Amino acid sequence: MADAARAPGSVLMTADTMGGVFSYAIELARALAARGVRTSLATLGGPLSAPQREAAGRVPGLAVFESSFRLEWMEDPWDDVARAGDWLLELEERLRPALIHLNGYAHGALDFRAPKLVVAHSCVLSWWAAVLGGEAPPRYDRYRREVARGLAAAPAVVAPTRAMLDALLRHHGPLPAGSRAEVIPNAADPARFAPRPKEELVLAVGRLWDQAKNIEALGEVAPHLPWPIQVAGSDVRPGGGAGAIPHPSLEHLGVLSPSAVAAALGRASIYAHPARYEPFGLSVLEAALSGCALVLGDIPSLREVWGDAALYVDPGDTEALRRALRTLIDAPGARREMAARARARALGFSPRRMARGYLRLYGELLGRGPSEEGRSPAREARSPARDAAVVLERRGTSGLAAALPAKKASAPCA
Repeated sequence: MADAARAPGSVLMTADTMGGVFSYAIELARALAARGVRTSLATLGGPLSAPQREAAGRVPGLAVFESSFRLEWMEDPWDDVARAGDWLLELEERLRPALIHLNGYAHGALDFRAPKLVVAHSCVLSWWAAVLGGEAPPRYDRYRREVARGLAAAPAVVAPTRAMLDALLRHHGPLPAGSRAEVIPNAADPARFAPRPKEELVLAVGRLWDQAKNIEALGEVAPHLPWPIQVAGSDVRPGGGAGAIPHPSLEHLGVLSPSAVAAALGRASIYAHPARYEPFGLSVLEAALSGCALVLGDIPSLREVWGDAALYVDPGDTEALRRALRTLIDAPGARREMAARARARALGFSPRRMARGYLRLYGELLGRGPSEEGRSPAREARSPARDAAVVLERRGTSGLAAALPAKKASAPCA
C-alpha cells in the first residue's frame, strides 16, 4: 500500500493528560503498532492517572515520557511551554524519531529535525465563542500569537471534523501557502465497547467542570424525568478546586476506569451530551458503539459526525432537552432504532481507518522531508534540557519511561 511504503519506523507524539486527547493518542498508538510503527508518547499537563498508565502499558512497544508542564491554555503557562519545548527537542535528539506528531499548537514552531504535523483537538478562542459568546479577552493575546506561530510553522494541520478545522481557520487565519489542512476523524475500538442488557437510565461522561459539556442542563431536567441521569467524570478543575454537581438529582458515579466507563455505557439506554462546544466527541462515539441512543447538542461538529443517527437539541433549551429524552424514554421501539443507527454509524470510525489516514499523511510528509528553513546555530548546538526535566527510566514490566519536571499544572484559563 502507498501509506505503508513510506510509513515511519517511529513517531514522537505529544498528548495532554486532561481529557480525550490522551485516549485519542493511545488509540492511535495502538493502531500504528499494528502497522509496525513504534510510538514514543510525551505527556504534558499533569501526571498520568492509574487508568491512563494501565492503558498505556497495553500498547505494544509504546514508551511514555511523562511530565507535568503546564499546557498552553492554562493560567500563566509560557515559562512551562518553553521548558516543555526544550524537553521535546531533547527527546527528539535522544530518540531520533522519523516524524513528530504534535497534539498542541505552540510547539509547532519548534525547530525539530524530523517532519512535523499539528493536530487541532480544541481551541480557547473557538471554545470561548461557543460557550461564553464573543471574542476571548485580551489576556489571551499571547495565546493567539503562540497558536498562530505554531500553525504557520506546521507543514500539515489536522482536525477531527471539518467544523473544528473551519473554526481554527476562522479564529487564527488561513494557513501559509504549501501547508496541508486535513480532516482525519477520531476513532474508538468496537472490541472495547459493546451493548449489554440495557437498564432504564440516562448517562453522561466527561469533565463535569467544563461549561462546554453543559452538565448543568442535565441537572435542570433530571427531576422531571422518570429515569435517573448518571454522570461520570471529574468535577475537579486543573490545579484544584472542585465544582459542585449541578443538581442533586444527578447521580455522580465519580471518575471511572476505562473498563468501568465501558460497563456503564453498556448498561445505559440513552447517552446525553447537550454540548455547547465539542470538536469531535470521543465519549459520544464510545456510547454509540455501546448501543446507546444519542441526544446531542445541535452544533455543527456533532451534526457532521452523527447525521441522522441522533436527536439534537439547542444547548440552551432545557425544555427541548427534556422533551427529547422523554421521547426516547417513552418509545422503546424508537429508542432501539436510534441506538441501532448510532452504532452502525459509529462502526465507520474505526482505529484502522484513522491509522490509514495518518499513515498516508506521514508518508507525504516524509516524502517532502524536513523543513527547508535554515536551522539556527542555537538548535544545532543545543544541549539536553537539564532545567526542564530529569529523565528517569522506569521500564520494568510496565514498559514505561518517565521524564518528570518539577513544575505542576495550575488552574485552567477557562
